[in-house]
Amino acid sequence: MEQYLSLLNEAQREPVLHKEGPLMVIAGAGSGKTRVLTYRIAYLMDQGVDAFNILSLTFTNKAAREMQKRISDIVGAEAKNLWMGTFHSVFAKLLRYDGSKLGYPSNFTIYDTQDSQRLISAIIREKALDKDVYKYKQIQNRISSLKNSLITVKAYLQNPDLTEDDAMAKRPRLGEIYQEYVDRCFKAGAMDFDDLLLRTNELLTRFPEVLMKYQERFKYILVDEYQDTNHSQYLIVKALSDRYQNICVVGDDAQSIYSFRGANISNILNFQRDYDNVGVYRLEQNYRSTKNIVNAANSIIANNKNQLEKVVWTANDDGPSIKVHRSVTDAEEGRFVAGSIFENKMQHQLPNGNFAILYRTNSQSRAMEDALRKRDIPYRIYGGLSFYQRKEIKDVLSYLRLIINPKDEEALKRVINYPTRGIGQTTVDKLVVAANHYGRSMIEVMQNLDKIDLRINGGTKRKLQDFVTMIQSFQIMNESADAFTLAEHVAKKTGILIEFKKDGTPEGIARMENIEELLNGIKDFVEGQKEIADATGNISEFLEDVALATDLDNDTGDDDRVALMTIHLAKGLEFPYVYIVGLEEDLFPSGMSMNTRSELEEERRLFYVALTRAEKQAYLTYAQTRYRWGKLIDSEPSRFIEEIDEKYIEQLTPIKNTYRYKSLIDADIFGDVDKSKLRQVKPKSGSAPTIGTPNSAQLRKLRKLKPQLAQPVENTNVVDSNLAEGSLVNHTRFGRGKVLKIDGVGNDKKAEIQFDQGDIKKLLLRFAKLEVL
Repeated sequence: MEQYLSLLNEAQREPVLHKEGPLMVIAGAGSGKTRVLTYRIAYLMDQGVDAFNILSLTFTNKAAREMQKRISDIVGAEAKNLWMGTFHSVFAKLLRYDGSKLGYPSNFTIYDTQDSQRLISAIIREKALDKDVYKYKQIQNRISSLKNSLITVKAYLQNPDLTEDDAMAKRPRLGEIYQEYVDRCFKAGAMDFDDLLLRTNELLTRFPEVLMKYQERFKYILVDEYQDTNHSQYLIVKALSDRYQNICVVGDDAQSIYSFRGANISNILNFQRDYDNVGVYRLEQNYRSTKNIVNAANSIIANNKNQLEKVVWTANDDGPSIKVHRSVTDAEEGRFVAGSIFENKMQHQLPNGNFAILYRTNSQSRAMEDALRKRDIPYRIYGGLSFYQRKEIKDVLSYLRLIINPKDEEALKRVINYPTRGIGQTTVDKLVVAANHYGRSMIEVMQNLDKIDLRINGGTKRKLQDFVTMIQSFQIMNESADAFTLAEHVAKKTGILIEFKKDGTPEGIARMENIEELLNGIKDFVEGQKEIADATGNISEFLEDVALATDLDNDTGDDDRVALMTIHLAKGLEFPYVYIVGLEEDLFPSGMSMNTRSELEEERRLFYVALTRAEKQAYLTYAQTRYRWGKLIDSEPSRFIEEIDEKYIEQLTPIKNTYRYKSLIDADIFGDVDKSKLRQVKPKSGSAPTIGTPNSAQLRKLRKLKPQLAQPVENTNVVDSNLAEGSLVNHTRFGRGKVLKIDGVGNDKKAEIQFDQGDIKKLLLRFAKLEVL
């Protein structure tokens, strides 16, 4: 055992050797907490503690498997006798043994979320409740939240605050649904995911002899990621450890980012109040990141008031500064990230797997995916599908495909009853049979229902005819509308947007955000097409562009890919190069998470987690403008960028960009300021002077000032008069290129340009945003 202990530093060694009594290990990012947990369990076993008396709780099965393997390497096969796993897996095992006291069979079924939602949907239907008010997903989320707060049906019905809240939400019969759901699960011998914690708490509370049995069994308890425990998990751990108090919790309050799942940061903040004579150990040496990254992260998290004391440090090299890049648009942001990854790969001969792109919301992946595909850089979306493969995106695209080609039967079958319009699968099957019989497409059969007897009732016939009429109206609109105008109309007219707006669940909100992002992408596409000679910006051009782009998204079986994921999913991971994108106010921090100090502090912890994923280099990027529901919205840089000590960052943004400042003036945000006399804004010390690119602090000052200043703002959208054949230029959308040919006069003057990425484009110079290099 000593050979393994010698691998620990002094700070890691102390909690490993702490045998008796409660202890808390405050483990900074990259400080080796997994090693401490692993070696502590191995040390306990080496000191004679029976593996059967050790309980180790984690939050992922992957973490449990990795720890068990490491312990097995040290102590051998005896490690298999440990009670080790996630909260839910361990307590499901416990309930298999003793759940019969609660009336459950030992072979009870565990319902997943889909099982629960189907049962709740059936109950709502059987009770003839309005499904637009009693939405099964919302009801399932509500019941789940009640269970995680240990609120049973009886407790719910006896709590006037809870029942009145649901009555105000026009769901007065929620308690009735909750009761029926619990009864039906019990009758089926089933527990849902939340029951595994709720019933364990009930078992330990109602049956003291069961509690004593497991207190004697689990004389030593270890809990990983303690800052992520919810109230139910906290109570179980507290009850089981109460007898011997040999409890070891490991965590980092600075990485508590799951309050939306019920995690309670006070569990770790108040640990010393719950137990007597707590040994407190701090793992403050970071082995993962460079000094610049560690120090920058420290300067960020120092702004949080509610935290445990620690100072994370590292003996690693200083490393490069954190790079901050400002883009004009989110599309340009994507191109910068893809270009930077490409350059780093080439310059340092690195694999794709060394790079990660982290974002606050899933919908942000769209611009990143588009840019990576055009650079032919393989990537993988973690925790979700590729943007264009998501169901809600494919649904909208299917409607758009039908407009162009109404004979597209796969698109038709996908959306004919979505959103629900009363056209069932039996009717669809009849359409398919008739189409095959007459050698016609399904849409042609639907257009000739007066001549073809499908043996359907009059109501269904009218619904089919209404669907055809709707598609035909879209086709008429397509004759004059651009892609964005048409797509926005389709999303509204079909009812898809209304469906998600009415759905208040996190999943529904995320899907609505994804549709918003699709519309943003289409708007960006239309604006770009204005620069291309002979382009119309219609839906046909957009669908072709998407089809060509997604061809590169096929899985080749190659695991060497750039990782794209939300920051929540990135927790526990590390990458040499990390790009944190979309660092703008109301996006990160999220506009929905700034109502209280605790919400804002969690957003800051989320940023801290993102930054500390980086080993060698971190990039922070933001866009000055971003499309929101098809409208170009000005964005401010995130406050988190300003909170980083300036000595750890380097601004990468070019000097010549004046687009942002001009757009702010045009937007009239300066009130009665004489716009013609606005002068250059002085930037942060140490950065190059820029016209019209204030940071958020300067922006706040500008809003207050009424200066009598000189120097009008430049308009960089005007093409240099020296543009000629052979000129090297830069375009905000297509990147660097060379002018091959110029022809036309006046407003019709255009340039044929070969861009470095391989495309040759004809651009109308009156629209083109070209910079002569």
